[in-house]
Amino acid sequence: MTRFNCILAACLLAPCATAAPLTFDAYLAAVEKNSLELQAQQESITSAKAGIGIAGLRPDPEFTLGATRETVRSAGHRPITWNPAISMAIETGGKRAARLKAAHSNVALAEETVAGFRSELYGNAAAAFTDACRTREVLARRELTMAALSKVVEANAVRRKAGDVGGIELLQSRVERDQFQAELAQARSEADSAMLALSPPLGRQFDTLFPDAQLACDFAAYENKDARVLVAQALDARSDVRIARATLDNLRDGAALVRANRAVDPTVTLGLAAARGYHDGIDASGNRVDESPRSRALSLSLAIPIPLSRRDKGDVVQAAAGVTQAMLALRQAELQVETQVRTAQRQLRAAQDRLARYRDGVLVDTQKVVDGIRLSYFSGNASLLEWLAAQRSADEAYQAYVQARADAAIASTQLQLALGQRPSL
Repeated sequence: MTRFNCILAACLLAPCATAAPLTFDAYLAAVEKNSLELQAQQESITSAKAGIGIAGLRPDPEFTLGATRETVRSAGHRPITWNPAISMAIETGGKRAARLKAAHSNVALAEETVAGFRSELYGNAAAAFTDACRTREVLARRELTMAALSKVVEANAVRRKAGDVGGIELLQSRVERDQFQAELAQARSEADSAMLALSPPLGRQFDTLFPDAQLACDFAAYENKDARVLVAQALDARSDVRIARATLDNLRDGAALVRANRAVDPTVTLGLAAARGYHDGIDASGNRVDESPRSRALSLSLAIPIPLSRRDKGDVVQAAAGVTQAMLALRQAELQVETQVRTAQRQLRAAQDRLARYRDGVLVDTQKVVDGIRLSYFSGNASLLEWLAAQRSADEAYQAYVQARADAAIASTQLQLALGQRPSL
């Protein structure tokens, strides 16, 4: 390890002495537990499960009560005949079973939809965590560069008094240091903003759950397997494919329910006519009416609708069209999965190759150049401009290396998500 890498490692690890590093797995577990958006999505599962009970309900019986009053003038009162009746529609065609099956498939669809949203949440959380690590490392590098520039200014001030350098060179070193302070402030602002961006996936402020936490940014390399194995794995686990399959099952059950609903439902009515008796009397026309005893009459009737409206099969055609659309959407999703897995695999391989070039060659060489020109500058064998140019080149190379690390981490996350896995960094 070079001297610069040792200093950078010490700079990055020093704050961790007071707080345990926060790993991505711990952050992702907190996101799953506390995400407000995920909790809102899970309410759709609760609603869908309530639909199972609704689907199992049978038609309510209907109670009717009628009354008729006799026109007989009796000594006591005019008798009233009560006609209570209870009626109930009898479901045919397996409507209740079809509703229950459709309700269960709707629950499965809701669960797969929430799983798909959780996968998107994983991707957002991984991107936020990776960017926070990247900006933190960029800030650490700029702080080291700022310290090096400050040392050069201090050394030039001493050499100016000794007459080794002129005033212009001292002023130039000060100008470079002061200008770099603006870049340092920008890097600090970006690092702070990236840390704040960790809060939305959590559903609360990051500092509330993880006070004084330092991110563990040692990303592990993801093993790149054979594409055919990965595609087969993705077709079984990908949330969008599972959603497409659940949608197809739900629409098929919905089509079966439409066909079941075309069966007519007869209505059975059970009634009772209760007539109270009355004494001898005279009716409204003045005719004598003989005494009548109390009577009870039980009636049973069956009403069957005439299904003239069933001649139109528009609802069946619409349901069948929805099923066809879902089948085509499933095939499209499976094709997209294969394409996305192969693309993510190639992107990961390219990102890992780029990272290896910076880590194993560019960083080491640029740092050797900076160290050599710095020694030559202090010994008077190199100019300030040469050292500044080397320092800028080294800073740019390191920032490119940090970006390559972030790109490799994101590519790893995208491949894992493309496979339907819970991502790890």
